[in-house]
Amino acid sequence: MSDPLSLTHRRVLAVALPVVLSNATVPILGAVDTGVVGQMGEAAPIGAVGIGAIALTAIYWIFGFLRMGIAGLTAQAEGAGRKGEVSALLSRAMIIALAAGFVIVALQMPFIWLALQTAPASAEVETLAQTYMGIRIYGAPAAIGIYGLTGWMIGLERTRSVLIVQLWMNGLNIALDLWFVLGLGWGVEGVAIATLIAEWSGLFLGLWLCRDALKTPAWRDWPRVFDRVQMIQFARVNRDILLRSVVLQGIFLSFVFLGARFGDVTLAANHVLLQFLEITAYSMDGFAIAAETLVGQSMGARSVAGVRRAALMTSFWGMITVICTAAGFVLFGPAIIDLMTTAPNVRAEARIYLPYMIAAPLVGCAAWMLDGIFIGATRSGDMRNMMALSAVIYIVALLVLMPLVGNHGLWLALLISFIARGITLGWKYPALERVAA
Repeated sequence: MSDPLSLTHRRVLAVALPVVLSNATVPILGAVDTGVVGQMGEAAPIGAVGIGAIALTAIYWIFGFLRMGIAGLTAQAEGAGRKGEVSALLSRAMIIALAAGFVIVALQMPFIWLALQTAPASAEVETLAQTYMGIRIYGAPAAIGIYGLTGWMIGLERTRSVLIVQLWMNGLNIALDLWFVLGLGWGVEGVAIATLIAEWSGLFLGLWLCRDALKTPAWRDWPRVFDRVQMIQFARVNRDILLRSVVLQGIFLSFVFLGARFGDVTLAANHVLLQFLEITAYSMDGFAIAAETLVGQSMGARSVAGVRRAALMTSFWGMITVICTAAGFVLFGPAIIDLMTTAPNVRAEARIYLPYMIAAPLVGCAAWMLDGIFIGATRSGDMRNMMALSAVIYIVALLVLMPLVGNHGLWLALLISFIARGITLGWKYPALERVAA
């Protein structure tokens, strides 16, 4: 067991950097998805992949509580030296993940119908999006299963294993994208098939990397896996994170769908710029995830000093990351837009709203880092409540700003929601330290 008090910058970087690298491949994948269909020279395929990918990601990320909840609970069990509970947590995560995935596959028609009814896009975009989602949804069990596996590995500081899974999965996806779309001309269908293959292969690789835990009898000690007290705690933490995730995804879904009201070109431009936001979030999320691990282990060891040191050290590196990211967008933003699409009207539209992506890393830093800190502490009730409050602030901003400045108001409301999350969670932080004592 790692000592939660032996927190150094070296240890923070050892946990965070593999996650930074693995997470950075995810927005690169999104950029390649956008870029390969962008080479078709039309706005509709870009918008279709955007709507389809975000709708499915929203459905899957509802179960992102497995990644976050398991990480915090596993880190705390590791910090407290409860090895049997560590193994039991892996079993609980996989049972829920696979069951949820197969339910989504069984209910795919209403899911797809609801996504298309919510997004008032053109008929061409909706047809292509339906095709895309109809293929990709068969990867639901694998996609959700990877959340559980990733969270468990993060809680044990096995971030190199996380890196291996992501590099394999996203590297394969990119290679298949290029082959299926640019080589074979399969278009939107090729992007979907590439992702489906990559997700299932990623799940099997992740299970293989966890084989040491699966070789011991503890993972199938069913009385321990379904222990009433632990199950109640597991359900409470994950319920709150689930509700928080639903609200967060509601914010992003509303952003995409409201953007569709401004036409296919603006929808495509917004989707291109969302790749910048993905790059920001995933790049600095490595340090938020380091906070989950190190704060969680300190909570398990009942060390207030460890919690505070982990929070400060990981946040220091998170701030450095967002400053570098914003500077990169200033220097290379227009060039990145041009790489993502060849459509002149989409390029011009995306440049108009690029300043919001330069500001996003700076205003969102506190929210992202505090998310990691609260996940590690399993203070899921505070996360749920503060997300709900931030959503109310977002809605008010939408109602005020969108009628005044259109798509600019949509972007401003999204940034305001980031600021609200940071302020409200910061307000709750002192209570988190009191619980660790």
